Amino acid sequence: MSGSLSHLRVLDLSRVLAGPWAGQILGDLGAEVIKIERPKSGDDTRSWGPPYLQGADGNADLSAYFLTANRNKQSLAVDIAHPEGQELIRKLVAESDVILENFKVGGLKRYGLDYDNLKQINPKLIYCSITGFGQDGPYANRPGYDFLIQAMGGLMSITGQPDGEPGAGPMKVGVALTDIMTGLYATIGVLAALSHRDRTGEGQYVEAALLDVQVACLANQAMNYLTTGQAPGRMGNAHPNIVPYQDFPTADGNMVLTVGNDEQFTRLCDVLEHPEWASDDRFATNRARVANRKELIPRLRQATVMRSTQEWVQILERSGVPCGPVNTLDQVFEDPQVLARGMKQSVQHPSLGDVPTVGNPIRLKLTPVSYRTAPPLLGEQSKQVLETIVGLSSGEIESLRERGIVS
Repeated sequence: MSGSLSHLRVLDLSRVLAGPWAGQILGDLGAEVIKIERPKSGDDTRSWGPPYLQGADGNADLSAYFLTANRNKQSLAVDIAHPEGQELIRKLVAESDVILENFKVGGLKRYGLDYDNLKQINPKLIYCSITGFGQDGPYANRPGYDFLIQAMGGLMSITGQPDGEPGAGPMKVGVALTDIMTGLYATIGVLAALSHRDRTGEGQYVEAALLDVQVACLANQAMNYLTTGQAPGRMGNAHPNIVPYQDFPTADGNMVLTVGNDEQFTRLCDVLEHPEWASDDRFATNRARVANRKELIPRLRQATVMRSTQEWVQILERSGVPCGPVNTLDQVFEDPQVLARGMKQSVQHPSLGDVPTVGNPIRLKLTPVSYRTAPPLLGEQSKQVLETIVGLSSGEIESLRERGIVS
């Protein structure tokens, strides 16, 4: 392997999404990632379906959810509740660089697999813990799930239709975005710790919490509150600080306008054949448009319904006005730009056949990301990992299997 992180070995003891997402990113960048799973059941998301990808052999299958975050990994199924299973993990730790885990606070300490114990085996170890609420504070022992954190972290208070309109009420984002963002922050933390280790030889403990991440990613909405003391509410697809920056009806559907400055607004008015709006004191500047959005938006809506989405996109693009259609996922993965950027990929698996996957958006010229292996079947590489890294014989591995310690 020749990826940027091909010199690293990662033990991924995490389940579901945030931790596995971080592990997949590290694997895409070249790291050897060994996914530690429970024998028989494995990662929870293996059973989160339908849909499932039916294997080429007609037997093996994997849930689409599991396929989301587990490519470029090997699966070792080991019972860490058993002392012999714990010892196998310790032997792997001695030969590894990074651990990812998302057990409850203190969950691995009872097995002797917490950071304080494992750093005695490998002082250079980077140990990354992901939890819902963090290692301390009054909520530390609570379980955390993305939907819950979107609610508690304020995201649902600013997502959805405004109060008083049809369909109003709190609304979650359509994907587990807090999990994804936590996986990204965890990856950044691991890379920062690895950089520190390169300079000093010291490993360290890295922590990422879903609630922390969700609050941090409130971004401009958080600052809107902190600078005014007024909590922003739900605005549908409208933007609190920019106008026009939302969806508009067309003759055959909807499109999105994202007008980021006054020059773009002037060009938009020209295309809509209402140049007078750009010189109107109520609309001439973004500050004025935000204050007078109730007067401006209906005017724009009356104009945009006169042409189809495709017609508007072609005309507005020629005029340098940012816009686009509201695509469904089938349209996304047929979009020429998405295809040109390699965001639709596939990986071959000996049992599953051709496995579709979504491309990694990181672009590295010298050490590009790679799609080496499909998400593994449960325990698919157990024998290989135990032989080549731990040094067990075939007989020893078979004995562990017979006793249910590995599978």
